[in-house]
Formats: sequence, C-alpha cells, structure tokens
Amino acid sequence: MANTLVLVRHGESEWNRLNLFTGWKDVTLTEKGIEEAKAGARELKDAGFRFDIAFTSALSRAQDTLDLILDVLGTPNVPIFRDQALNERDYGDLTGLNKDDARKRWGAEQVHVWRRSYDVPPPGGESLKDTAARTLPYYKAKILPEVLAGKSVLVAAHGNSLRSIIMEIEGLCGEEIVRRELETGKPIIYELDDKGRPVG
Repeated sequence: MANTLVLVRHGESEWNRLNLFTGWKDVTLTEKGIEEAKAGARELKDAGFRFDIAFTSALSRAQDTLDLILDVLGTPNVPIFRDQALNERDYGDLTGLNKDDARKRWGAEQVHVWRRSYDVPPPGGESLKDTAARTLPYYKAKILPEVLAGKSVLVAAHGNSLRSIIMEIEGLCGEEIVRRELETGKPIIYELDDKGRPVG
C-alpha cells in the first residue's frame, strides 16, 4: 500500500438530498450518506487498506465521512489534518438555492455554465479553476509529499476539490475534468510514481 492515495467524496448530505447548492455551508450527512461512507470503507477494508495519514476539509460532512471510514477500518488513531483548502467550491449567491429554482430564475443554460464550465464562477462564488487555485497548492505542499514518502494517504473531501486533485494527477485539462462524475462515498485509488503520476 506504499505510495498510495485514496480519494473519497463525502456521503450524501442533507442538502444533496434536497437538491440544494451547498458549497461552504456546513451540513450533515443523511442516513444514506452514512451508509455510503461505511460501504466505501468496507471496500477498502476488504482490499486490505490501512492508512498512515488522512486529510479532510473544514466541513463536517467530509470530516464525518473520514471518521466513519477510519472507524470501519479499525484505525481511529490515524493522524488527521483538516483544512479549508479542501472545502467544496463556494457557490456564492447560489448557496442554499434549489437547483430547479435556480434554473427558473437564471435559465437552465446559464446555471449549466456555472455548474459545468471550468472557469466561469457563479455570482459571488468560485469556478472550478478558482477552487483548484486553493486546493492544488495544499495538495502539492501537504498531501503529495506524504505519498511520495511511501505512505498510504486518505483524503475525504468534496466533488470539486477532489476534481482539482484528479485533474493534477491524471494530467487532464479543464474541459475534461468538468465531465468527471464522482460518486458519493466511493473510493478512488491511485498508486503514484516518484513524480506523482498514476501507475495504477
């Protein structure tokens, strides 16, 4: 398991369930979200994973997902680092709005541009490019060095902060990464070489 990086998007949150733009709003996991995190953890346990260090965001849905995974693995004492650099993208004026209501207000095409373009932010919020601008320096300074030191590293975070990291690892462009869907609670496993590129 050396030089291993596992990324997990948090389980379903209350605002995911209600189809609301969440962003930096701190909301809890649903019962389904808790089960998704546990299911992902069981996959890792069955594959023999143990982690040396873990990272998560400043938001409780990601922190709770991480705690659930470590609990299922029977390794609750893994060192955990929490930082808002790994937070979900900030949806600005869209935060708290139902996605269908937002489409009625601004039009389906405009909302699609805000959600799925790489560099067009919603009003008062962040684009994926903006999210990457805070996520990737943290990844390169704090997370990647642990992987390159031969450790097995777990990151529990959010759809867009994880997309930023995946874009870096896989060498994708902005247009490619915005099409990548990340399932809630489902581990994404990388083995990295000494340059941080995936070998498995």
